[in-house]
Amino acid sequence: MLRIARIIFGAAAVLFLLAPLAAILPMAFTSSVFLTYPIPDFSLRWFEELFTAGAWRRSIINSLIVGFGTTVLATVLGTLAAVGLRGRFVLSGSVRTLFLLPMVVPAVVLGVGMQILFARIGIASSYLGVIIAHTVLAVPFVLVSVTASLDGIDRSVERAALSRGATPPSVLLRETLPLAAPGVISGAVLAFATSLDEVVLTLFVAGPNQRTLARQMFSTIRENISPAIAAAAFLFIAGTILLALLVLLVRRRFKAPAPETAAEA
Repeated sequence: MLRIARIIFGAAAVLFLLAPLAAILPMAFTSSVFLTYPIPDFSLRWFEELFTAGAWRRSIINSLIVGFGTTVLATVLGTLAAVGLRGRFVLSGSVRTLFLLPMVVPAVVLGVGMQILFARIGIASSYLGVIIAHTVLAVPFVLVSVTASLDGIDRSVERAALSRGATPPSVLLRETLPLAAPGVISGAVLAFATSLDEVVLTLFVAGPNQRTLARQMFSTIRENISPAIAAAAFLFIAGTILLALLVLLVRRRFKAPAPETAAEA
């Protein structure tokens, strides 16, 4: 009886989460110019508009530029922060909390502060400013992911390398980071997804030339609700699923035993 109740509860939770997606995603394939049911006919016209209309095409390119820039910067900073905060030392908990603050501070507050700061240092309405703003939000996700991987590493492996004469930087590059690679890759994927989805900070720090896909969708909703929004949402979700599958494959690859180890077992 308890097992049946768990299955029912789990199915209800999944239905609750997926119902909005199931309602909007079919609209991406409508031939109508309105988001209405029933769908008169199926068409790919709105996907074609995403890649042919100037505003949509430019926003996709901007999202990729900002997303990749954010991924690189956030992965480097988040990984270094996770390595530096490894272990226990004075105020380690307080420092870690500071890194995680962007996850709980309202995006509007961050946006106003960044807009004022970026205007003073001359990077407002620039790609660099948008990348830095998105990186602030993405670093905590990388930090959490890499920290979880580092916690699972046996420190005796690193101590053994040090005892053989390896320098700390060499141990970090050749032992620690390869073992923490699943967490680093997961953090990079989360950083990219965070950048793609961010719209509030982009509204504050981006100019007309840095309009991302998320901001374009927001502007389109305000001006004219078009099925192109559903097509863009479909691309978002499909991309997120592909990234999640990539993370799963990477984790399975790193968890799979080496042929020699399997043979010896």
